[in-house]
Amino acid sequence: MAFNFHQLHIFYTVAEKGSFSAAAQALHMTQPAVTMQIQGLEDYFGTKLLHRSTKKIELSEAGRALLPFARKSIDLVKETEVTMSKFTHMLQGRLQLGASLTIGEYVLPRLLGPFGQQYPKITISMKVINTAQILEEIRSHQLNFGLIEAPVEHPDMQIDAVMHDELKLIVPAGHPLAEFEQVEMEEVLQYPFILREQGSGTRQVMEEELRLRNIEMKSVRAVMELGSTGAVKSAVEAGLGIAVLSPSSVKHEVALGLVKIIDIRGIEFKRRFYSIYLKSTILPITAVTFLTFLREQAPAPIPSRED
Repeated sequence: MAFNFHQLHIFYTVAEKGSFSAAAQALHMTQPAVTMQIQGLEDYFGTKLLHRSTKKIELSEAGRALLPFARKSIDLVKETEVTMSKFTHMLQGRLQLGASLTIGEYVLPRLLGPFGQQYPKITISMKVINTAQILEEIRSHQLNFGLIEAPVEHPDMQIDAVMHDELKLIVPAGHPLAEFEQVEMEEVLQYPFILREQGSGTRQVMEEELRLRNIEMKSVRAVMELGSTGAVKSAVEAGLGIAVLSPSSVKHEVALGLVKIIDIRGIEFKRRFYSIYLKSTILPITAVTFLTFLREQAPAPIPSRED
């Protein structure tokens, strides 16, 4: 009886999680089913791969030797699906994803039409929630993957850059700064700000850029913290403050002359959009196809801070 990729995937997940129960939860399997697959792999190779105890799982010498090959097999399957996703235009299925607010409300809608034309048999269901909520729903297996506006660090999560964007200063029409195309940060800090809520990708990118410029957030005079880009836009339009938002979210308002986009000299709120999913998950081919499509639609990538 030959071993298969499914068994290698299970073995790798058990090794990563350190227990059969945690691996079973991550793989949406029963613990006995996980145990049976590991036993089948051990029977095939004729050696123990894992030493079981009441407290933890430890790799045997054979298990340590097999682990990098299991990792390579997972990577190879993922690479294969990315390559083949360009040719699978008759795919069928339901694609469920989470998207943070700016991506879900302003970036993806213009791309869903072209994607639907290329892949008419894929049905998309998208939850628009903030980054922290997406992370929690992926961890609890309510979502397979998400698209977020700032990277997060989590040992169980795979984070990959997919697209990019740049935030800009947005001011209401008639604001003292509206007569300029570019202003100094010192001038900007004199005016009240409308901020996104803690946990949003937009807020994280703004805070990180200011931190790199040695500008403390307490120097930003925040008069409101709001839970959506739409609410922030409305507050700016009403003259309640200025904000840092994606230009893609205010195209309509700029065209109507309600707000103006301004550059801040020496400050660039550049960001990437990221896909996020559990490392133990092999994404369905519909999800791989969608992410490949997004990468192909994106403009040339912005350089990272290390480039």
